[in-house]
Amino acid sequence: MSRILRVVLIIFLFFGSAVSRPVISQILKDTAAIRILKNGVDAVYNFRFEEAWEASGKLSSLYPDHPVNHLFSGMITYWENYPLKPGSKAQITYVSHMERCIAICEEREETDDYPEYLLSNLGARGMLLLFYADNNLSNNVFPLVKTTYRYIRQSFDYTSFYDDFYFFTGLYNYYREAYPEARPVYKVLAFLFPRGDKAKGLTEMQTAAQKSLMLRAEAYTFLSHIYIHFENNYQVAYAYSNSLNRLYPGNLLYRASKIKNLLLIKWYDEAEQLIESGSGNTGNRFFEAQVTIYKGILQEKKYRNLKLAKQYYNRGFSEITPFGYFGNETAALACFGLSRIYDIEGDKDNKKTYRKMALDLTSYKKVSFDD
Repeated sequence: MSRILRVVLIIFLFFGSAVSRPVISQILKDTAAIRILKNGVDAVYNFRFEEAWEASGKLSSLYPDHPVNHLFSGMITYWENYPLKPGSKAQITYVSHMERCIAICEEREETDDYPEYLLSNLGARGMLLLFYADNNLSNNVFPLVKTTYRYIRQSFDYTSFYDDFYFFTGLYNYYREAYPEARPVYKVLAFLFPRGDKAKGLTEMQTAAQKSLMLRAEAYTFLSHIYIHFENNYQVAYAYSNSLNRLYPGNLLYRASKIKNLLLIKWYDEAEQLIESGSGNTGNRFFEAQVTIYKGILQEKKYRNLKLAKQYYNRGFSEITPFGYFGNETAALACFGLSRIYDIEGDKDNKKTYRKMALDLTSYKKVSFDD
């Protein structure tokens, strides 16, 4: 569920929403504010957080009562503490910003600028769902999903206003059909919602990737995820993961995604080069744990050094376990690898043990590197 509900990191910061004072909506006409937002968002995605907080301060000075301040501050908090963990001080700050943004947005009734209100409201809700779902906090996910659904349905009526709405319509159209197909247990629940269209959903997300003002990165991210984990077309997925890394080379999440994609299409030299050029000194333990496991895949698949591969898999699994549910998908890759190695060594018991561990950890059993 986590990736499916990964609804938006920084949503429509150009738009924001308005409360009762007229000055709020003027941000759309303020080229200086728009420039600050754009530069600030680029800084966040590239992990230049000091620069991002500076932009946040400037924006707050220009529009102290605007809900976009909470949305932007929450986004910075999320990325600066990636992966954001439950119970941390950063988590409390993050949730507070998103909830405040939602509250401000919902003080307002529908007016001519309702599309701005809708976009900002969806943005804050999406960021909360992102955190809750990635950490398997189902008790928080489901109540928020119930109250968010009607806003997502409204987005279908506003695609003519902003191309960014195609991200939401595409997300709904694709996953309404793909998720019950992949998880039959949800078919009964899916019948409660209008039918979608997978092909149309992909087209709409591609439109968002090409034309949206602020959802370019998120559209690329989802398209990469879909083509890897649902369509199992790794070559097409690479077009998106490569674009993300090229646009935001400082973003560790996007770098890890590209490494994984390169390994899936068996471009081992390129994957190794990317690992060697950008790991070991990032200071991000989650990213380094991922890289350790990817090194195991390289040793197993490229060099056929099973002894060293096993060492990397065991170390990576140990390093990523403290991140809990957030790290399960990558941890599963280590377990799949260990299962394969034990099979070659003739240790059938450990082969079965690690295979079961992998299957319990992952939601995407076809993405195993078994071939």
